[in-house]
Amino acid sequence: MKNRLKFASIMVVFFLFFVGCAGSSKYMRMVPDQQASYIPGENESVIIFMRPQTLGFAIQSTVFDISTDENKLVGIVSAKKKVAYKTKPGKHLFMVVGENADFMQADLDAGKTYYALVHPRIGVWKARFSLGAVKNNFDQKKLNGWLAICKYTENTEKSYKWAEQNAQSIQNKRVNYLKKWNNKPDSNKPMLNPEDGF
Repeated sequence: MKNRLKFASIMVVFFLFFVGCAGSSKYMRMVPDQQASYIPGENESVIIFMRPQTLGFAIQSTVFDISTDENKLVGIVSAKKKVAYKTKPGKHLFMVVGENADFMQADLDAGKTYYALVHPRIGVWKARFSLGAVKNNFDQKKLNGWLAICKYTENTEKSYKWAEQNAQSIQNKRVNYLKKWNNKPDSNKPMLNPEDGF
């Protein structure tokens, strides 16, 4: 009986450890909330990519804007972190990379802020990720809770260097996984519409 209680206690400690873990990236820089100013300009749109879940907290998810031939680094999104991306209004295609690659479309209005989730999943060798669009009818209280627990980070020279050094692997995932994604029905593809902005 004592052994069972001891084992149960150890499991509870491990569970609480993993649930409470926030990820970090040596390539990104923390930004104190009081210094974070991500209000879109008149001819800008902002998307906040956030990862409130701790599943796979030791594995990084990297987000790119692939609206053109370039794989433009948005940022490395760790567990309980968020990255704000300022861009031009209009149509965009975003990609998240882990063991796999997954995608999200966006059609953005000027002067609005949008929200997207980075969802971790269990992969074969490490975590897989997908992107989720936060729609305009989403529970505001839940969204505010996620924004509160996720801390802002931003790119550094190290993150851009990492993307440059891994450019071939990133491009290979873009090509291979985009073919599969394009074959999905539109109803299964996440999409941020103009009216989803705040």
